[in-house]
Amino acid sequence: MKKLSTREFVLIALLVAILIVLGYVNIPQPAGLSITFNMIPVAIAAIAIGPAGGAILGGAFGIISFLQCFGICGFSGMGAALAAINPLLAFVQRFFPRLIDGLLLGFIYRFVKRKLNAYAGCAVTGFMAAFLNTLLFMTSLVWIFGGTEYMQNSMAGRGMLTYIVAAVGVNGVVEMIVSTLLTGAIGAALHKSGFLRDSQ
Repeated sequence: MKKLSTREFVLIALLVAILIVLGYVNIPQPAGLSITFNMIPVAIAAIAIGPAGGAILGGAFGIISFLQCFGICGFSGMGAALAAINPLLAFVQRFFPRLIDGLLLGFIYRFVKRKLNAYAGCAVTGFMAAFLNTLLFMTSLVWIFGGTEYMQNSMAGRGMLTYIVAAVGVNGVVEMIVSTLLTGAIGAALHKSGFLRDSQ
């Protein structure tokens, strides 16, 4: 892993602060989930710093998500219910999907940038940030907690795929569109400013 520069440390600190603020900004949905845009700072870190930056911000997002189970940095009703069942498994379910997502985003940006260009790389990374977050989070949710009474009541007899599509249909679409547009715009601005000239 490369050594982070002072500029990259400052960027990480700024993006973590934004993550904390975004923890309080969400749109609750009937299934107990919320529309959130926390993956955008993770995508920006992956673009500006690479896999290491994405993993650091993804891990920070995961920790904040876990703290929300206890009303810290916002509140998650579903998270509170899962933490009441098993706090250790709740941590695993909320932390590791975000960490893996952030790490993968750094490689995705590098690949698309090399095949197309930096601007396309930023937009694709934004889309994949939201897509992978939804996929990994929901898959781990059903895999880890699918046998609990809480999840069985939520799934209401539906299969895993049907439940995931029904639960995150609106959330996923909105998050993917917004993340693609904002990450693409912010990434393009960073590229034009020269910030990304030596970040990869």
